[in-house]
Amino acid sequence: MTNIVAAIGIGLGSSFIMDLWNMLLKRVFGIPSLNYCMLGRWIRHMPAGLFWHANITTAPEKTYECAVGWGTHYSIGIGLSVVFVAVTGDWISQPTLLPALLYGIGTVVFPFFVMQPALGFGVASSKAKNPAVARLKSVVTHTVFGAGLYLCARLMQFVAPSY
Repeated sequence: MTNIVAAIGIGLGSSFIMDLWNMLLKRVFGIPSLNYCMLGRWIRHMPAGLFWHANITTAPEKTYECAVGWGTHYSIGIGLSVVFVAVTGDWISQPTLLPALLYGIGTVVFPFFVMQPALGFGVASSKAKNPAVARLKSVVTHTVFGAGLYLCARLMQFVAPSY
């Protein structure tokens, strides 16, 4: 049970680190991040049976889509962290960088093959203005998530050494 609680904290922290990275990209380089309101719009359309969109930005707005999007973003980060901690077993007691980075990079399969196509951006952002840049940004962002897993696990050891 303590590993699950720790994994939840690690997932929250890793998602936050990913958000800081995206904020840096936007402010310093002018590279926008995914608008989590669009993620929320996608989720809010699901109860009506609409899972795939030609372009999510042209889909009708839904109430609370921004709150749902941000909540979904953090829930996904927590879920991915819980899975990582469950699969790696004792990693949480002795966190190392390489497994966390590899896992973070591996999680890019979800946006490439589920989220981006469902939002109307094509497989691996193939319909984006510049697919190569969009793909690179996704891979780097998910690598940052992996680094966040490691950093937050190390922080967890410092803050709560019993984990």
